[in-house]
Amino acid sequence: MASPPPSPPSVSMHTSPDGVQSVSEAMLHSSLSHDPTSSSSTATTPPPLPEDRSTSPTLPTSSHRVSVGPPSLASSLTLTTSSERPPLAELERDELREKAPEMRRLAGEERAIAERLKRGGGTSGLSAIEAKLRIRQLHRDARKAGAESPRRSTAGLFKVACSTDLLFLIDTTGSMSGYINAAKEQVKSIVNDIKVAFLNEAEVRIAVVGYKDHSDTPNIQFLDFTPSADLVFLFLNQLIATGGADAPEDVLGGIRVALNATWKQQTRCIIHIADAPPHGRTLHESLGDRYPDPGSEPHGLTYGPLLDQMVRLNINYALLRINDSTDLMAYTFLQVYATASADCKLHKSNKYYSEACDMNADPNSGVPGRGNSKRSAKAGLLFEEVGLGTTYSALRHLVIKSVTTSASRTAVRMSTSTARTSKGGTNGKLDKSLAAIDEGEDDADDAQLETTLPKWDTPGWLNETLMVEGFSPDVVVHGASTLHDMMAHDDNIKMNITEFTIHKRSRPFAQGALRVASYARMAASTNCFVVKSFKRDGKRLAHLAEDMRCQALCKAFALEFNALSGEEHSIDFIVTTCLKGKSGTALGNECMSLEPFIEGTYVKYNNNCGYVNEDNPDDRFNQAAQAFSHFTFERSRGRFLVSDLQGVGHVLTDPAIHTLDPQRFKLADTNLGAEGFKFFFATHVCNDICRKLGLRSNALMVTSGKYEFRERWPSMDNTVCCSNKLCGRIVRLARAKKSGEFPGYHWCDTCWPQLRSSVAKSICVASVPHHEFNVSKFFYESQGRITPRGCPEHSEDDERASRTATVGCILWTKLKFAKRKSIFRTSR
Repeated sequence: MASPPPSPPSVSMHTSPDGVQSVSEAMLHSSLSHDPTSSSSTATTPPPLPEDRSTSPTLPTSSHRVSVGPPSLASSLTLTTSSERPPLAELERDELREKAPEMRRLAGEERAIAERLKRGGGTSGLSAIEAKLRIRQLHRDARKAGAESPRRSTAGLFKVACSTDLLFLIDTTGSMSGYINAAKEQVKSIVNDIKVAFLNEAEVRIAVVGYKDHSDTPNIQFLDFTPSADLVFLFLNQLIATGGADAPEDVLGGIRVALNATWKQQTRCIIHIADAPPHGRTLHESLGDRYPDPGSEPHGLTYGPLLDQMVRLNINYALLRINDSTDLMAYTFLQVYATASADCKLHKSNKYYSEACDMNADPNSGVPGRGNSKRSAKAGLLFEEVGLGTTYSALRHLVIKSVTTSASRTAVRMSTSTARTSKGGTNGKLDKSLAAIDEGEDDADDAQLETTLPKWDTPGWLNETLMVEGFSPDVVVHGASTLHDMMAHDDNIKMNITEFTIHKRSRPFAQGALRVASYARMAASTNCFVVKSFKRDGKRLAHLAEDMRCQALCKAFALEFNALSGEEHSIDFIVTTCLKGKSGTALGNECMSLEPFIEGTYVKYNNNCGYVNEDNPDDRFNQAAQAFSHFTFERSRGRFLVSDLQGVGHVLTDPAIHTLDPQRFKLADTNLGAEGFKFFFATHVCNDICRKLGLRSNALMVTSGKYEFRERWPSMDNTVCCSNKLCGRIVRLARAKKSGEFPGYHWCDTCWPQLRSSVAKSICVASVPHHEFNVSKFFYESQGRITPRGCPEHSEDDERASRTATVGCILWTKLKFAKRKSIFRTSR
C-alpha cells in the first residue's frame, strides 16, 4: 500500500502574514496538480491485483485525514479508495479555488497590519518608576554640578563696573564758546549725577582735552584724569574759544592726546563735543581744507590707527552732534567700531543713518530682515551719535545716559569674564584689576546659516530626525500658594520626563558664541519650534534643567502679574524643554533645548546689568517688562529679581533671575545675586504700572538695606497654562478649552484643534487578535509620551501588571537584602 500524501502545514491565527500567503498558495498548487492517472500523484492507488481478483474478497476501504489549512477546511478533506478519489479531488480543487481569494485577502490584511506595527515603532514609553528614577538622577547630577562649580563671588562687581573714567574731548575754536561754558557750568552736576546714578558706590574720574587747529597756540590743552570736580571746573574756566583757520580742525591730534591719558577704570567714555570735522577729504565733504590728503597734517596722523587703539582700550565713544558737518566723520568712525561688533548708532538726522542701520544688522542671523535686537544690551562697546543741537540744556542728560549705558556693557563683559574664570577651576573671585582689553565672548567657529525663510510645510525640508528624551516643566493649575511654594524651594518647581521625535533643519538659521538655533517641528504637531544646540561640548543636562526651572518660576510670577496689571499689560514666557539624545542613537549624550518658535522682531527690554530700552519708552510691552522686573523683587520681598527680558511683543524668553540666596540657581551665569539688584535699581524709573501695583521698593532701600514692601496681595483668579507641555501658554481658566475625553486638561486656542485633527487609527498589540482603536497622537506628544500601542482597556491591564511586577521586584530585593543582613549578623 502506498504511503499517504504529505500533509501541508496547518495555518493558525498566529502564523505570520507571509506564512499564511505561502501556505495558501502551496495548498492550491498541490490540489490542482493531483492527477488520478499519474503514477506520481500524491494520492496513489494500491498495486494491481491478480487477474482473478474478481473472485477475491474486496479490500476494506482505507481513509486518510490530512490537515491542509484551517480546521474547517482540513476536516472536510479526506482521501478514500482509488474508486472515490477522482470525484473527491475535483471537490477539493473546487473548494480551494473558492477559498483561495479569501485566504489571499486575509494574508494581505495581516501583512498590512505588520507594516503598520513596524511603522509605529517597537519602543514603548518609560514607566512611572523609571521616570521617578530619571528625575532623582537629575537631582543628583545637579548637586554634583553645583559642587563642581561653586557659586562665583560677584561681591563688588557693581562698584568696579560702574567706576568710570570720563574724558571730554572739546573743540575750543571760536564757534564753541557757548558749549565750553555749558560744560563748565554743568560739570559738577554731571559728576554728582553719575555718583547718584551708581548709588554713591562708583569712583568717577574726569579728564579734558581741548583742541584747536594746527596754526593756533596752544594747539591742544590737556587735563589728565582726576576725581576732583573742582579741578575740572578750574581747567574748563581756562579754555578760551578762539582760533580755527579753516573749516576742519585738529580732531585727530586731540584724539591722540586722549588715548595717552591714564585710563584706569573699567568703564571708559569719551564725550566728543564738536561742530567741525578733522582734516582729510575722507572725513568731510567739500570743505575748504589746507590738508586734504589723509596723513598730510603736520603730525602725519590718520584716523584708522587711532580708532583701532580706542577699540583695543575698550573706550566707548559718544559724539554730541551740533550740525551736519561732522556726518561723514561720524559714519567713518562708526565703521571701525562696527568691525569690533560694537553697538553703533547714528543720529536720525545724519545723512548716513540708513547705511549705518544696515551695518548694525545682526551678523549671526542668516534670515533676511532679522535685525539685531539684542546688541545694545551686550558686552561690546558703544558708539553713538546723539543730537546736542544749538542749546546746552541737554548736555547733562546726554552725558549721564552715555555713561550709564557704557557701565552696563562693562558689567556684562566683566560678569561674563568671571563666569569663564569660575569654570576654569579658580576660586571665582572678582578680579578688580581685570584687563579691559579683549574680554569679548568665547571664540567659536561660525556656522553656515540658513539664508531663506522657513519652509515648514515643504516635505523633506526638515531633513534631520532626532530621537530624544529629557525633562519639561509640569503644567499645573496655579492657585494662591503656587508661586509661594516655587519661591520656597527648587523641588517645588515640578518637572516631567519627556520622549520625543523631532524633525529639524540640519542648517541653523541663527547662532551665538556657543550655540546655534535650528528650525524644528514635532512628529504630530503643527506648532513650530527651535532647537538650540551647542557648537562644541556644552552644558550638561543639569545646567539646562536649571534654565528650565528658572523660566518656569518666571511664568509663575507672570501669572500673578497679569492678574493684577490687566490684560493690556499681560506678559508670558515660553516653555523650555531640556533634552539629550536617546541611548543608542547618533546623538549620544549631546544636550540641547527645545522651545517654541516666536515669529517677529525681537526686542531687548532690559538686561541683568542695568540696561533699559529707551528707544520706545511708551511701548506698552516695554513698560510692562520694566514693571514686571520691579514686581518680582517686591512680590518676593527682596529674594528674587527677574531681568534680562527680551522677546516678541508680550512673549518673552531667556530671562535671568538674581537671587538673594546664593544656593538658588547657582548654575546660572546670569545670576549676579545682590549685585544684580543694584544694577536694576540704578537705572529703573517707576512707571504707571509700578504705581498701579503699589510697588514701594526703590534704590535708596537697596543701598540702606531697609526695605518697605507691599504687605497684602489680593487673591488671583485661578489661571492655567495650556496643558501642552511644549506650549504652556497662559490661559485664563474660564477661557481654556476642555474635553471630556481628557479630563483635567486645559488647552489654548492653537493646541485645541490639534487634539482632533491628529486622531488616527492604531492597532492594539496588547490583545490577540489585534484590533484597531482611535488615538490622538498630538495629545500623547503634548505630554512628552510615546503614542501607546495598546487601547485604553488593555493598556490599563498592562500598567497594572507592570506595577505589580515592579512592586514584587522591590519586595523581593528587600527580602534578599534583609536575609543577607540577618546571615551577616548571625555569622558575627
